[in-house]
Amino acid sequence: MEEESPSASRKLGALDPSQPMKELIWFSLISTSMKLLLIPSYHSTDFEVHRNWMATTHSLSLPDWYSDTTSPWTLDYPPFFAYFELFLSLFAARIDPTIVNHIEGLNYKANSVIYFQRITVMVSDLVLHYAIYRITRNLESNKRRLIWVLVIWSPALLIVDHMHFQYNGFLLGLLLISISGLMEGNDLVGGFFFAVLLCFKHLFAVAAPVYFVYLLRHYCRGGWIKGFRRLFGLGMVVVLVFAAAFGPFVYHDQMLQVIHRMFPFGRGLCHAYWAPNFWVFYIMADKLLAFILRRVGFNVQKPAGSFTSGLVGDSSPFSVLPQITPLVTFMMVLLAISPCLFKAWKNPQPRKIARWIAYAYSCGFIFGWHVHEKATLHFLIPMAVTAIDSISDARHYFLLSVVACYSLFPLLFEVQEYPIKVTLLLLHCVLMWYGFSSFFSGTTTTSKNHLQKKNDDLRSDENLTSISEKGRLDVGWVCKSYLLGFLAVELWGQFLHPLILRDELPFLPLLLVSVYSAFGIMYSWIWQLKWIVLYC
Repeated sequence: MEEESPSASRKLGALDPSQPMKELIWFSLISTSMKLLLIPSYHSTDFEVHRNWMATTHSLSLPDWYSDTTSPWTLDYPPFFAYFELFLSLFAARIDPTIVNHIEGLNYKANSVIYFQRITVMVSDLVLHYAIYRITRNLESNKRRLIWVLVIWSPALLIVDHMHFQYNGFLLGLLLISISGLMEGNDLVGGFFFAVLLCFKHLFAVAAPVYFVYLLRHYCRGGWIKGFRRLFGLGMVVVLVFAAAFGPFVYHDQMLQVIHRMFPFGRGLCHAYWAPNFWVFYIMADKLLAFILRRVGFNVQKPAGSFTSGLVGDSSPFSVLPQITPLVTFMMVLLAISPCLFKAWKNPQPRKIARWIAYAYSCGFIFGWHVHEKATLHFLIPMAVTAIDSISDARHYFLLSVVACYSLFPLLFEVQEYPIKVTLLLLHCVLMWYGFSSFFSGTTTTSKNHLQKKNDDLRSDENLTSISEKGRLDVGWVCKSYLLGFLAVELWGQFLHPLILRDELPFLPLLLVSVYSAFGIMYSWIWQLKWIVLYC
């Protein structure tokens, strides 16, 4: 066989192992520059939540962390996140002691605390940057860069973490490290980091059934004795992680209080701003049925609770349809995930694990109890890893990314942030369109034929992505019409509603955003389900 020249190897992008790291540094620097510019922007009450958690862990003894009620923003994340806040408080106390003062620091808004907390999010994002480097380091440069654009420059992540204010990038970094371990065949590493993640934020437990089935079939294989040894070893790893997190609270007899804080089921089915999921349609159906029945003469009592008042914790909000309990939502989520569990049991393949995990989080978002709109990040970011697998994946991710980002717009309701969030979304649309078009137009004929054959069933209607003769990523007319509908929703909410209805029906703009976005999210879930059933 003829030996390749160094120049030929360079063209294939497979020679310098340090090249991905150098490229990542540039991506990170550009991302950090954007985040620095966003420091003065709006931040939500989550900003005070995390400042109070720093003060709680710094000023109080450990047994009092989950029982203190000095602030309404009580600690309700698992212990590893509390330890993380304690770690941050050590630096905050040196910069400005008022930040970690349990009493005097309430609602503290000095520049010192604003800059400190903003920068801690940026620094913790390095975990995400390392994770996406780890998961893409062996890919071709064009694939690697495109995934980095989708993850590191995600406008949804910028809006939630660096404006609204949270630490999702750090947590999603732990998730991607876990996924990369599974994709590389290092199941013990993948299981370890997932256990660590659960002890930081328990809401990621939606994917636990997928992890359990996959690890049981993929890692604990090889006969009864070998399988049992591996299962025991894996179980010990998980037990040790949870012991490190919860052990001190067991020792101080605080576990019931910790569990009570972590699972506040009394908050109600929906958040104040409805997440765009299945329950939006359930609520609307109940309202419509109640209206029709009253019109025809039935005595339908109005519920005491309201879904549009901004309150949470309503226990009986439905007039006609059956009341929904946490157990019902749990069973629905598990039922929705079951096709994925069946596939993972029948044929556990490392290259499919990212898709299965993303689907599990989609199910949790669609059918879960008291879901926040920010939870779209749980499946949007992992799904970026699979967005370049096929043309259909690219089209689906393009649509989902737009819907997920737009559904977060109500989080930034101040006038000065309006052009920022719109610009971020439009810029990301351009980058996705250009990136996907360049990538798939550069795909070899053989690869295109393979992708075409793989996706024949998913390309049976007009609303599917295709590559035109010029290499442009084209979207079907149904998808285009739906995306244009966001423009109509935005025009109504920002301009026409205040002009025509003024102060009447103040909930209507939010309702339209939630309901219209829910159509796109539900379509995404159905698309993922169809893909898993047919191809995974």
